[in-house]
Amino acid sequence: MRDELTRKRRADAEDNRRHLVAVAHTAFARHGPDLPVREIARRAGLAPATVHRHFPSRADLLAAVLAGQVDRCEGQLRAALADPDSRRALTRTFHRFGEWRVQEPGLLGVLEGPEFVGRRRAHAEAFARLVERARADGVLRPRVSLEDVRLALTATTSARTGPAARRLTAVLLTGLLA
Repeated sequence: MRDELTRKRRADAEDNRRHLVAVAHTAFARHGPDLPVREIARRAGLAPATVHRHFPSRADLLAAVLAGQVDRCEGQLRAALADPDSRRALTRTFHRFGEWRVQEPGLLGVLEGPEFVGRRRAHAEAFARLVERARADGVLRPRVSLEDVRLALTATTSARTGPAARRLTAVLLTGLLA
């Protein structure tokens, strides 16, 4: 009986942790990384002490949120590299990146911290492989470089609404793709 209760508490604690990260992700994405932990606890329907039990500081909570975001990005890049159609893979990557940036304006630039350097480098290398494959398949215009494609991807962050991001992405892709 005692083992069952211990496991139940651990499962509840893990549920609370996942719920906190999801609520914090939405809150930080909308309002930025400086949102107080007390406000995140309120939005999660939990006591601030519960938040601090899982995440001793706001920085720890933000790191958990960002780790999830980085995981999503890695998954997207893996899927793009696995897609045999390099045009579709590159196009989807552009659209997803633009959508994330519109949906999560409060997290723009937060991934610049030192704790994500290695993962950002791995993302950049995966993106370079995706672009090189598109070049080899004749998907890119002849004079388009990797830096041109990176610049265009970065430009998608200037859109502030979903429709604007989709339109800007389409315009940028028209300039890049053969």
